[in-house]
Amino acid sequence: MLDTIKKHLDDKMSIEEKTHLVREDLQIIILKILYDLGMFKAMAFVGGTALRILFDLKRFSEDLDFSITQDKGYDFNKLSQDLQYQLEKYGLNVNIKENAQNTVQNIMLRFKDILSSLGLSLVKSQKLSVRLEIDTNPPVGWKTDISLINKMIAFTVVHYDMPSLYASKLCACFFRKYVKGRDFYDLVWYLGKKIMPNFELLNNAVRQIDSHSTLITEHNFKEYLKTQLAKIDFSSVRKDVERFLVDKGELKLLDKDLIVQLIK
Repeated sequence: MLDTIKKHLDDKMSIEEKTHLVREDLQIIILKILYDLGMFKAMAFVGGTALRILFDLKRFSEDLDFSITQDKGYDFNKLSQDLQYQLEKYGLNVNIKENAQNTVQNIMLRFKDILSSLGLSLVKSQKLSVRLEIDTNPPVGWKTDISLINKMIAFTVVHYDMPSLYASKLCACFFRKYVKGRDFYDLVWYLGKKIMPNFELLNNAVRQIDSHSTLITEHNFKEYLKTQLAKIDFSSVRKDVERFLVDKGELKLLDKDLIVQLIK
C-alpha cells in the first residue's frame, strides 16, 4: 500500500502538500474499510472531508466525520477493533485511541513510521493522524445520497445530500465554540453553488444548541447569514485555513465584504 501512496507524490510538491495527500489516501482506505464492514448501512459521511473527497473541494482536510442514521448495526467498540485489524492487513502500522464517552464519539488513528518511510520526515517516531468523529445523536431532518468513490479503490459511500451537508456546515460556522477557517472556506464554496440548505435540518441543529433561536427560512436566510458573518474575525479565518488550501491565492476570497456581496 505504501508503494501505491508513493505514486501519488510528485517531487515538485512541498512537504506540506505531500503530507496532506498521504493523509487523504489514508482517509480513502479508511472509508473503503467502513464500506467493507457494511457501516454505511448505519452511518452517513458528512463534513468538509466529504466535500473534498466526493465533490473535489479545493482544500485538504484532517478528520472524517459521520452521523448515525440508525442504531442497528453500529457498535463503537467493534468498529474500533475492526479498523485496527483491517488497517494492519493493508500493511499500515497504526495506534488507536478511542473515546466513546460523549455524544460525538471519536477514534484517533495515529499511523506510525509512514512519514519517514515515504521520506517526508527525518524523525522515525513522527506520526500522521486521522480522527474519526461519529455523531450518535444528530439533529433530525437530514436526507442522504449515495456516491461512487473511484480514487485508488472503487466503492460507494452513503452521505448527506448537498442541502443537508450545507445545513450542517452553517451550524458549524456560527455555533462552533471557536473559529475554524475551513468552515468559512466551505461556506464560500456553497454560496458559489447557489443552493439552499435543508432548513428543517438547519433549524433542528441550531435548536440543539440554542433552544430560543429564531426560525430560519428561505425568506430571512440572507439576512441571517449577514448578521452572523458580522460577528466573525476573518483574520483568524484566513490564518486557520491557509495551510489547507491547494491554491493559497484563494485566501482573498475569505473577506467579509466579498462574502456579503455573494450573499446579495
